Amino acid sequence: MPPPLRHLRQVAHDDELLPVKSPTPDWASQTADSIEKVVVTLRSKTADPLERIVRIVVYGVLAAALGMTALVLLLAALVRAVDIAIPGEVWSAHLAIGGIFTLLGLFLWAKRRRPSGEDA
Repeated sequence: MPPPLRHLRQVAHDDELLPVKSPTPDWASQTADSIEKVVVTLRSKTADPLERIVRIVVYGVLAAALGMTALVLLLAALVRAVDIAIPGEVWSAHLAIGGIFTLLGLFLWAKRRRPSGEDA
């Protein structure tokens, strides 16, 4: 006697549900893996170093802008402090700070390295 029907179609037995291994390799999977390896390798050699360089440039520009802002604010505070310390008008504070910066510039100019072909 044949096994009874459970639905309109015959239900397969447990041993018939096991996947059958194909003797041919899965070309689609291998091709996708190969393409992915090439793309990852290409990206690691091109885009990743470029991203690192761009990040350094962006943060460098940001640091330079913030540094210049801080320098301007510190110089303004220095002028105010010298103006309070030296009695008189604000021009005397500008003169004192200008003299300090001039002396500092002359000192650095004297310490510079001259090119080998340049005479004094």
